[in-house]
Amino acid sequence: MEREGLISPVDSLESSRAVLPSNLAGDVRYLPGFLKPAEALHYFEALRKEMNWTQGAVTLFGKRHPIPRLEAWHGDPGATYQYSGSQHDPAPWTGTLQLIRDRLKKTREDFEFNSVLGNLYRDGNDAMGWHSDDEPELGENPCIASISLGASRDFLFKHRTRKDVETLKIRLEAGSLLIMEAATQENWKHSIPRRRGNNPPGERINLTFRKILMASR
Repeated sequence: MEREGLISPVDSLESSRAVLPSNLAGDVRYLPGFLKPAEALHYFEALRKEMNWTQGAVTLFGKRHPIPRLEAWHGDPGATYQYSGSQHDPAPWTGTLQLIRDRLKKTREDFEFNSVLGNLYRDGNDAMGWHSDDEPELGENPCIASISLGASRDFLFKHRTRKDVETLKIRLEAGSLLIMEAATQENWKHSIPRRRGNNPPGERINLTFRKILMASR
């Protein structure tokens, strides 16, 4: 159950700002402060304990390498997702994940998410390489709602074919909401680079809510 005093009014997406240039295919909007600071901290602490965190691996040149972060896949029964060369069957929704999914639904009625991928970045050495979320089970022009909790990290976009388009950077803050939809995954890649130095970041949880097309299986 939600703690008293943590619930804030549902924020309007009308106050979000566009991230990608309007003359290039794709639609990304950023809404800082989607969650109050107390909410964001509460959810971070709860999900750090509740989610089924594991360290996956990828195969490069015939060898398996651990990925530089922890992952957790939760969702409705049957919302199986294949990425990084592995099949992922969902763990059940936790109470906290369900609360956040309900918040998203109240924000926009067409948010029909049946699954969520969690990534836990333990420090500045943890990262996400360049990729697009364009797996077949996400369908054409998927909508992905990304919520950030914990330490802030830079999030980069680069166009998949236009070398003349500069790489774009946005800093994802705790409690923020980033929505990627329309032709974004078809035309853009994104990443979270390592952040080393004298002031390394702390732990960060990123939640990307998705809709798996289970009928296509």
